[in-house]
Amino acid sequence: SLLSYRDFQKAYGREIGGIHSRAAAGETHRHNSEDAEEESSFLQLSERECQNVGSNYFIGQAVKIKFTKMHGAGNDFVVLDCTREPFSLTPQQLRFLADRHFGIGADQILVVEPAEAGEADFKYRIFNADGGEVEQCGNGARCFVKFVYNKGLTEKKRIRAKTMKGVIELELKEDGMVRVSMGTPSFEPSSLPFNPQGLPSREIRGFKQWAVRYKGELVWFSVCSMGNPHVTIVTDDIESAPVKELGPFIENHPAFPRRVNVGFIQPITEHEANVRVWERGAGETLACGTGNCAAAATSIELGVLSSPILTHNRGGDLRLAWEGEGEDVELFGPAVTVFDSEIEVP
Repeated sequence: SLLSYRDFQKAYGREIGGIHSRAAAGETHRHNSEDAEEESSFLQLSERECQNVGSNYFIGQAVKIKFTKMHGAGNDFVVLDCTREPFSLTPQQLRFLADRHFGIGADQILVVEPAEAGEADFKYRIFNADGGEVEQCGNGARCFVKFVYNKGLTEKKRIRAKTMKGVIELELKEDGMVRVSMGTPSFEPSSLPFNPQGLPSREIRGFKQWAVRYKGELVWFSVCSMGNPHVTIVTDDIESAPVKELGPFIENHPAFPRRVNVGFIQPITEHEANVRVWERGAGETLACGTGNCAAAATSIELGVLSSPILTHNRGGDLRLAWEGEGEDVELFGPAVTVFDSEIEVP
């Protein structure tokens, strides 16, 4: 187990500071005043300051947890089975798990919990790398169903999972691919929520768009909720799209009080496109399932794509189908188990 702050002082104060060991031995050797002040300052660090050393991960009693590392088209996850013991990790501990230097590394942490009787087969919770809980994750949903099946938590290959925004249907196919019925997209600003007051607007085929001014130019976008909020920007060159600059600018724009995911889509043919997504609380990921769903549905409404659609993401390809208003978006893609292990979490 990890040392507490006080145990750390007792065990290592002698080697680090020198003051405690010399005092205990009755030595009369004198440091110059500058050295003594520096050592005293170090040894008098508060416990709170000590806890903030090392990327905000504290020195204290650790808990050991088992986990599974998975990914869906490169969008990677730490999956936790909380069907037998209640979920109790703090946002700080979740950030530790997601940290690619100090923890395991992940875009999101997925939690499997029991659902209320008759509500669904399981409860499906999603936490971003920043420790915040979010409403939906399509690539995570594919990993979720594969996890519960492979771990023997269910014998069914078609399950219903309860998310923050409702129940989704997941199906593990015989070829190892996974189908997720992602629900009906909403283009109503209030569903994100999105407050467009004061923003320029226009309509294309009766479909409304808005714009923000970025580096002196208007950037037009569409909004869509897939249970979580999305903006989609159509571009003619996905590689040069300013995802890492424009993404966080729009994510944190005051028009989106709960922040927003920002997708960029480049149509290639009527049924094929390149996609990149800046995810709120995670940054750019190799693929985003709900981001692909929102981008596909938006592009169909704008008339630049038709269902079914093959999307190319930096982490792999996804397939989507949407038959229009009132229908669910269907998402097809892989779910890969990388490894099982355990970790001590401070």
